[in-house]
Order: sequence, then C-alpha cells, then structure tokens
Amino acid sequence: MNVLEAIQTRRAAKAFDPHHRIPEAQLREILRAGALAPTAFNIQHNRLLVVEDPEKRRALREVSWNQPQVTDASALIVVCADVQAWQKNPARYWRNTPEEVQKTLVGAIQTYYTGRTQAQRDEALRSTGMAAMNLMLAAKSLGYDSCPMDGFDFEAVAEIIRLPEDHLISMFVAIGRNTEAPKPRSGPLEDHESVLIDAFPRDDGN
Repeated sequence: MNVLEAIQTRRAAKAFDPHHRIPEAQLREILRAGALAPTAFNIQHNRLLVVEDPEKRRALREVSWNQPQVTDASALIVVCADVQAWQKNPARYWRNTPEEVQKTLVGAIQTYYTGRTQAQRDEALRSTGMAAMNLMLAAKSLGYDSCPMDGFDFEAVAEIIRLPEDHLISMFVAIGRNTEAPKPRSGPLEDHESVLIDAFPRDDGN
C-alpha cells in the first residue's frame, strides 16, 4: 500500500479483535516508523510506551471511559514526550556530524528553548502528533487499523505508567484488526473551506 492509499483508507477503528496478535517483527516496524517522525533540532523527544501487561490494560480502560479499544486492540501505545530532552546531553542527537556542526546546533537548541516553557511544551505536542500519525499510517500499510485516543484521565494514566514529571502524555494509539466495516465519512468539509491560498479572507468575505 502506498502512502496516499494509506492516508485515504485510514479510519479510526472502534472495535478490535481481542484475540489477534501482531507479529513482533511487524510491531517493531510500526514502532520504528513512529520513532522516525521528525522532531525540531532532531531532539527525538517522543517516547512510545507499549502497554503489554493485561492488568495495566484493564487499569487504563477503567480510567478511559471504559473504551474497549484499550483492552481489545492488539497493541496499545501511549504516545509521550520528554519535554526536557532538549537539555539532556543534546550533543548526542548530532553525534554523527562534524564537531563544529554539533557545537552550532547545541548552541541553537539552548538558545531556542531556555526559559521558554510554552515553546518546550508546544514542540513536544507537535512532535508527538507526527509520531502518532506515522504509527497509524505504518499500521495501515501493513493491513492493520488504528484509533487515536484522548478520552482518558491524564493524571490517572500518568500514575499507572509511572510517567516522569518532566514528560507529558499526548494520546493513545490503539492498533489491531478492525471487526467492523468503517461507516461513511460524516460530513467532510469541501476543499475551499479547509485549504486556503496566501491568506485568510477578510471579514467582508473578500
């Protein structure tokens, strides 16, 4: 399946076959796709937590409005980010480049993020969004369906997964075999509403 086909056919699955298991090699391929998502300054602050323990899955379902995807999907990934990755030995993100390049980029990282709490958080959320999309498209390309999820108690989930204080949770991505045919798309906007050229229209519509 090519990328455009995966984008066009990907839908949020709500019912998964609880008995299906994704082969380890394929799951690793999906996770690798998530890890390859772009990050600013290549700080690679995405953290993909795969929840395998059935007890933890059940605990997560209890704090997720009892949504069945949490326990029934073949794989449940909590997409997180290390918000402070920018200051944790950032030279390692550029270790395969010349020393001068490392110095320049590490300096740029420090300049951009130091004292900018909102920028640190915004960057983390942008990055996790791209990682989650990579996970879902990779899953679709291998014949699986997925569901991005945020209907849960973030604080309770953080406690269950022992989330470090300097990390954030972005969303869940559930992946597996869908047991229900997708319904027709419910009211997609016309291109002229979602795609604009050069600038937004003025209040007078021109």
